[in-house]
Amino acid sequence: MTLASASEQIVIRTDASVEIGTGHVMRCLTLAAGLTEIGAQVRFLCRTHKGNLIDFIERQGFAVSPLSTDHAANLSRETSNFPAHAHWLGCDWQTDATACRALITDPVGFIIVDHYALDYRWETSLRDKCYRMMCIDDLADRMHNCDFLLDQNLGRVEDDYLDIISSETRLFLGPKYALLRPEFVYWRDISLARRKKPKLRHILVTMGGVDNKNVSSRVLKILNQYRPETLEQITVVLGPHAPWGSEVNRLANEMKVATAVLSSVENMAEIMASCDLAIGAGGATTWERCSLGLPAIQIDLAQNQIFINSEINRSGAAIFCNLLDLEQELVVALQRVSNSDCLRDLSFCAATITEGKGLQEILKAFENLI
Repeated sequence: MTLASASEQIVIRTDASVEIGTGHVMRCLTLAAGLTEIGAQVRFLCRTHKGNLIDFIERQGFAVSPLSTDHAANLSRETSNFPAHAHWLGCDWQTDATACRALITDPVGFIIVDHYALDYRWETSLRDKCYRMMCIDDLADRMHNCDFLLDQNLGRVEDDYLDIISSETRLFLGPKYALLRPEFVYWRDISLARRKKPKLRHILVTMGGVDNKNVSSRVLKILNQYRPETLEQITVVLGPHAPWGSEVNRLANEMKVATAVLSSVENMAEIMASCDLAIGAGGATTWERCSLGLPAIQIDLAQNQIFINSEINRSGAAIFCNLLDLEQELVVALQRVSNSDCLRDLSFCAATITEGKGLQEILKAFENLI
């Protein structure tokens, strides 16, 4: 399988930072790896925010053109029309677009943009630098000018984008298209087999790549005080730039149950398959858990996770806990999941949401449409 020669060059515009988190970069890396396998040459454009993943992207074998953060953020122009997350960019969209245009000398086959701070204005300004534009979004809260749009959220429908995209834009909506690494497909059957006779022995705590609110520590304290009787092991996964890592490690050493803290893991699917319950944030990792049928207690850590968590809670695939009342609500949720029937029901509902083959679906679209 090969891409047409005119479309071999693909540029991905995305960022990671302490505020943004790591999810956008991680799912773009998944897509980039798949595109490389079908003949594309992928390059990233990323700002050098605190907590960026530029070195990590390069270690995965991809070129990165860094965008400087030395200039002062200028958000004074058209502020009333900016996207809700415009401040994530660190500058106005015009400054970012100018810098990106300078780095793309000749038109490329695709520009893929995954950034809550960018909208149709940035996309329009880069249109002459690519043959096609793809946007990855989760919010449906701003206008886009693109050929393809991916929103992998459960419950997302075409009407959500009716007034903010062109009628010619092709939509890929729902967890069927969630960008998961191939190992999640491999571990799915193994994970589901484990859940036929569920028992709460191993809990995974994963609050995203940054967890700047230190929710992992709060969860560990609750588990130490109200741990289920059958619990034997806890695994905490943190990102490389998690600012509270030392405190989490200290608490792990004080736990009454064996607790391991892992960072920069490369076998998340295997880890999830070995666990009986996940306590974690909403976001892209939700679809990882669902693909493996992993029961979950989910917590809103950011405004942009509310839609995901409400839909996943409604589906029966997870139990929602409010961050403001975490201590009380998590104890109640732990009592519920101590019941094997509850774990079994959560697992069944989660596994029906996605099989983890979204990457393959998107790659088919690239091959068929280019």
